[in-house]
Amino acid sequence: MPADPRQRRAARHAQPAAEAVAPAPRKKPITVERITDAVLEVVATEGYDALTIRRVAAALGTGPSSLYAHIVNKDDIDDLLIGRLYREIVLPEPDPAAWREQLVRVYTQIRDLYLKYPGVSRAALAVVPTNMETLRVGEGILAILLAGGIEPRTAGWARDALSLYVSAYALEQSLVQQRRRHQDQEWVLSPEELLDRFTALPVEKFPQTRRHAAELISGTGADRFEFTLGLLVNNLQPASI
Repeated sequence: MPADPRQRRAARHAQPAAEAVAPAPRKKPITVERITDAVLEVVATEGYDALTIRRVAAALGTGPSSLYAHIVNKDDIDDLLIGRLYREIVLPEPDPAAWREQLVRVYTQIRDLYLKYPGVSRAALAVVPTNMETLRVGEGILAILLAGGIEPRTAGWARDALSLYVSAYALEQSLVQQRRRHQDQEWVLSPEELLDRFTALPVEKFPQTRRHAAELISGTGADRFEFTLGLLVNNLQPASI
């Protein structure tokens, strides 16, 4: 570099000074919380069918190997997903005088979350919960049943049966929605079409179906959900009875 100030100034004018290069931003570390955020983002934007470890890694801008430092497998992803959704479940203080109504309200919340993310209830099926939020909700449901005087083993089995029904209901709804988007799925019928088919059946083989066709197809999905949930809950009797 020239020693004389004027020469240095001339040198600066002769060629532009190199722009300072900003250091590359450091990548955010991969954490379980960020993985769960990405899982919910994939499900919300692309659906549960798109949920894979590779897809979650891509959403985080990394490779699958980075995730395996924090998770075990796809089942672990499912557990994180259900746990995140269950954060939104509001549990009441168990009330022995209103335990049936409390159960219905809690399971209705769970149903609504599953319907908000079609197909996601599959993540809750056949998976042993380990997430603290999932365990929190399970504990709350058990506490409501016990407050109602239900014997512990019956309470445990009832909780499993109710959870299974809600998951299956939400899954069925998501499958029907999915199939309705495909024009070749002609078996997905409207209530009117179903009524026509039932009433057109041979009377000698299907007398009851023909006679009661309107009753068989009556009610909305929500009506039937409330009916079945009530059927299960109302048949639970306190041990003292």
